[in-house]
Amino acid sequence: MDNIMSLVDNTPDAVSRRIALRVKSRRLELNLTQEGMATRAGIKLPTYRQFERTGRISLKGLLHIAFVLDAMDDFDALFVKKQYVSLDELVSSNEKVRKRGKKNE
Repeated sequence: MDNIMSLVDNTPDAVSRRIALRVKSRRLELNLTQEGMATRAGIKLPTYRQFERTGRISLKGLLHIAFVLDAMDDFDALFVKKQYVSLDELVSSNEKVRKRGKKNE
């Protein structure tokens, strides 16, 4: 049952709503109004309100919010395959970097 629940909790809609809740919580910690956050992020107030309510926002809008909240490093780390400890480890890895995807056959 826990596996089924974790699948439901990790849908794009569920994750985006949790992100919106964390942003709202951080905004309140900083004693900012929705209008103040939207202004600082350079996005329209209705867009920001919709984000807090539904979790829906463009990636660019979310990045602007992350910039205001000093959370850009979190985005920069997304989709990083492997963190190398040293330059030697990086050089010794013989991973080929794919230039394009494989055709579906």
